[in-house]
Amino acid sequence: MANNDELVFLPLGGVGEIGMNLALYGYGPPSNRQWIMVDCGVTFAGPDLPGVDLVLPDISFIKKQKKNLKGIIITHAHEDHYGALNDLWPGLNVPVYASRFTAGMLEAKRDYEGSRAEIPITPFKQGDRINVGPFEIEAIGVNHSIPEPMSLVIRTPLGNLIHTGDWKIDHNPSLGPLTDEERFRAVGDEGVLAMFCDSTNAMRDGVSPSEEEVSAGLQKIIEAAEGRVAITTFSSNVGRIRSIAQAAEAAGREVLLLGSSLKRVTNVAQDIGIMEGIKPFLAEDEFGFIPRDKVVIILTGSQGEARAALAKLSRDEMRNVALTKGDTVVFSSRAIPGNEKAILEIKNGLIEQGVHIITDNDALVHVSGHPRRNELLKMYEWVRPQILVPVHGEAAHLVAQKELALQAGIPNVPRVRNGDMLRVAPGPAEVIAQAPFGRVYKDGKLVGDIEEMGIADRKKLSYVGHVAVSVLLDSRFDFLGDPDVVAFGLPEVDHEGELMEDTLYDAVLGAVESIPRSRRKDLDTVRESIRRAVRSTANEVWGKKPIVTVFLTKV
Repeated sequence: MANNDELVFLPLGGVGEIGMNLALYGYGPPSNRQWIMVDCGVTFAGPDLPGVDLVLPDISFIKKQKKNLKGIIITHAHEDHYGALNDLWPGLNVPVYASRFTAGMLEAKRDYEGSRAEIPITPFKQGDRINVGPFEIEAIGVNHSIPEPMSLVIRTPLGNLIHTGDWKIDHNPSLGPLTDEERFRAVGDEGVLAMFCDSTNAMRDGVSPSEEEVSAGLQKIIEAAEGRVAITTFSSNVGRIRSIAQAAEAAGREVLLLGSSLKRVTNVAQDIGIMEGIKPFLAEDEFGFIPRDKVVIILTGSQGEARAALAKLSRDEMRNVALTKGDTVVFSSRAIPGNEKAILEIKNGLIEQGVHIITDNDALVHVSGHPRRNELLKMYEWVRPQILVPVHGEAAHLVAQKELALQAGIPNVPRVRNGDMLRVAPGPAEVIAQAPFGRVYKDGKLVGDIEEMGIADRKKLSYVGHVAVSVLLDSRFDFLGDPDVVAFGLPEVDHEGELMEDTLYDAVLGAVESIPRSRRKDLDTVRESIRRAVRSTANEVWGKKPIVTVFLTKV
């Protein structure tokens, strides 16, 4: 260990927001740090980003020094922890360490998206230890709402760190592993300098219910239902899928899976042997032959996604599958903030069909995969870190965990947000620098910032539309034929009932004719006059200024 070696933590996503988790840990002198990346997640675009498929973290900071990036470790296969890997790994080309399930999900995702990145995965699981650059990393099994999640112990010459990833304490999960209390306590005895801990549920009191209780709740609903039961849940929650399948079998019902992401996940789960004991699922074309009280559907769409199976059912748009009056739909999920309106629209569509709706407000049909306050307190007690850094959460979640940690007697809880470089050791933990961070956008097959992808203009287009004008001038700078005006996304008629395109056509004529012929030689001036005239006329008759493109040619 050199005298000026430092241990630093730098989040580029997931700290100050929910989703898009990406953490960097660095060791060495400031001029030549060695880095590891933990997780590489995405977040999803809202209606404010028309056409954007995914939002990815900006990794320009680590790209500039990729020769010092020694590896990427993925804690589990949720999109907000691994979803950016296919798009961002090709610019980094470093070893990736992940569980078998995560590796299987990456491969399935690559096939589905047709992506070119062939990412070599080194298998890494609970109990394993690996050396990556100056770090020794141990995986500790935790429970979460997906197969094979892990926390990481990161050992360095300046002290031990724990990166919890997503976790909760559930003594009766439908799918292992249990959160390994014994191992956490042993690492706590060894001494933990800092713990970087999931804050998602830090505002919720008490302890999360067990998945076993959720299974029992779902079983009661299936047994009591007279018609079909459709249950929507997060497609990655294999434990929940198993619970539903077992409850259906106990009630003498067959199970149909609907939604491509659900099928991909269950295929991967079957490949690695964690769907054993579950009867084969129905094929879609068998659905019509099964009595209504003998079927359970597990389907995608719990977040109101317009193209998912549940949305299609609510609009009665599926070829082989439909719901009828008296059937039941269970939302075995919670609404991710921002999705409430889309979910409500789907519920209303189902209610119009006479379908009963059950959510986690009505019965215990869902439990989160993140620790509530009493579970956080237990983890503090096991690990006893000198420093606690709240991660994975918006400001409210991070501050709630900070207050809890201080009450629990943890002496040092620094304030860290995306882009803050925290020096963990030596000396007091403090933010010593800022790194560039932010968002880039996956749009079709391309990735770039908001300007490169044309998203700002696209947003504008969605509000004000577009007008294209084509004008030909002859050698004397007079009109050669009539100008062409095409309006796209504007009202058809203006406030006086005239066709909008005719009104704008008149504006084009007026703009050119108002310029003396001798000054029309300056085509740029003519072009700009036409553009302004069209915008101001549209504004007069409509109250909005469209985007205008003028094609002006002298023949």
